[in-house]
Formats: sequence, structure tokens, C-alpha cells
Amino acid sequence: MEQRLKEKAAELGFAATGIARADAAPRSAARLREWLADGAHGSMIWMEERAHHRESPAGLWPDVKSVIALGMSYAPGRDPLALEGVGDRGRISVYAQGGDYHDVVKRALKALGRWLVEQAPGELKVFVDTAPVMEKPLAEAAGLGWQGKHTNLVSRMDGSWLFLGAIYTTLDLTPDMPGRDSCGSCDACQRACPTNAFPAPYRLDARRCISYLTIEHKGPIPEEFRVGLGNRIYGCDDCLAVCPWNKFAAAARANMAFQPRSELMAPRLADLLDLDDAGFRQVFAGSPIKRIGRRRMVRNAAIAAGNSGDAGLIAPLRRLLGDEDAVIAEAAGWALGRLDPPRHGEGDRDA
Repeated sequence: MEQRLKEKAAELGFAATGIARADAAPRSAARLREWLADGAHGSMIWMEERAHHRESPAGLWPDVKSVIALGMSYAPGRDPLALEGVGDRGRISVYAQGGDYHDVVKRALKALGRWLVEQAPGELKVFVDTAPVMEKPLAEAAGLGWQGKHTNLVSRMDGSWLFLGAIYTTLDLTPDMPGRDSCGSCDACQRACPTNAFPAPYRLDARRCISYLTIEHKGPIPEEFRVGLGNRIYGCDDCLAVCPWNKFAAAARANMAFQPRSELMAPRLADLLDLDDAGFRQVFAGSPIKRIGRRRMVRNAAIAAGNSGDAGLIAPLRRLLGDEDAVIAEAAGWALGRLDPPRHGEGDRDA
């Protein structure tokens, strides 16, 4: 059964499949509680509110016996850091340049779940990212890889480029051997972080993480991190991209649904600054980016413009000074202070 399950998962587009007992990641609960107590989750209050469900699979569903952990590759075919320092262009994290992984992975999980019920009747639940599930420690317990020093899963086959999903089932399946930490003495991911979001190996302070700041954080981005954002307007790949294990990740294994859309590979900051609500929805339809809304995208683009050194962005930034959204207007004012200090005051160049 377990072998046929993995073969079916591969047919459905999953690059990696493993099985763990529902109680196979016992340290996760204590680590989560410590992380939350430190406030490292920032404004992600939903992490606190459902922590008791997240601590273990049984906390969410008492009947679960086995967890099927699955990974779908989105390994990029080009250097994720290629746009670093390209002033008039925004950098979007690799995972968000193609189709929305929530839809693609969940569709495949449901298909696999239907197949499994036909083979061995039992109850199951499928999850991808939106439920209180600790996907990374469960994937490690199921042998897909290990949680690296950047806290993300690292696979020997697919590097750091895996979307994770999980199936909880009442079936008592034979578990796989857990993943083994192979980071060794490497600290490339720690050194690569532009905002020093890693207080220690295997620990992330989300409040300093560019992915958190550009995606989850709704208000003004703290000035101390703005220069570190560079031209990143949605997420950040730096700690993943420098991982040596990525040299084994083959772009050919990536699901075709995640092939980058041309308009999301290197968007012009000037175009993003001019987006209204309707324009935002049109550009980012079918993308995970649509969830953050115009405010956060234009805020991020304004900060990237302030870091660009491109005087051609002064005019669209001036238009945003009168934006009805105060967060956008403030970000535009900060950017103008860096691009045009004689007229708008000196920006915080030491932030």
C-alpha cells in the first residue's frame, strides 16, 4: 500500500512523499510555545489563537493515526538572485511567480485522498498551508528532508524548493525513516539574510524577516528594515537560494503549474506604483500575491523605489503622496526623501 501510494503521488505531480506516525514530531509543541512566547511571530495572531491545534496532529484531529507528508517541487530554472540591485525592477519570490500553490497542491492532495479511500477505506483530511499544521517538522519526521538552519525544509533531491502538503488519515500506515540534519558547519543562509532575521541557527525572528514584512505585516514597515528590503516587493529567496543543497535540485522536476509568468519575473516598479485596486486584481489574478491586496504591494514597491536610486520613479511616487491609504502615502514620502532630498527632505539613509 505504501509503495503504491507513493507511485500515485508521483503521478499527481508530487516530487516527494513520506509517512510518519501522528506523534512522530514530539518536540514541535515545545518549540512552538517558546517561539510564540518570544513574540517572534510578530502580528501573526492566528498563530497564537490556534496554537493548541498546531502543536500536534492529534490536537487538530484526535482520530489521526498517520500523516502522509508530500512535497511538490517549484525549483527555478534561473538564478533567484539575478535581479539583485536592478533598481527599476521588483523582485518577487520564486514561489509566487507562477500559479497559486494553494490551488495546485490542494487539487492534487484531494485526488490522492480519493484514490487512497478507494484502496483502503478510512477517514482523512488534506491540508496545504492554510490550516494549523506544522508541515515542516512533520515532513522531516516522514523523511522528506530536514529543517535547515533557515528553519525551512531541505531535501537532498529538491533542495529548498518544495511546497508542502499533508494528509491526516485514520489508517495505520508503515512510517518511513525520519530525515537527518545535513547542514553541518554551513551557515550560508544565516549570513545571506539582509535583515539579520536569524538570532541563532534553526531560529527565525519573523519580525525581521523580509517575507513576513512584505507579505504578512499590514502596517508601515519599520524604517530599520527598509534599506535591507532592497528591491524585494514580495517575499525573499536569499536564505534559500544560497543553500548548497540546491545544486541537486532539478528544475525539470518542478510542476509545470509553477512556471513563472513573464509579467511577474521582473515587474517594473513604475507600473506597480501606478496600480489601483482593479489593476492590482487584474495583474495578480491566479497568483498567491493577490491575497496581500493593493496596499501592501504598492507600499512594498514604494520602498523598493526609494532604494532604487532611479530618478524616473520620482513622479509616480509624488502622485502617491495624496493616496487615500496612509500607509502607502507614508512609504512614498520616505522614498522621495531618498530620491529627491532637496524637495522632500533627507531620507533615513542609515536605516
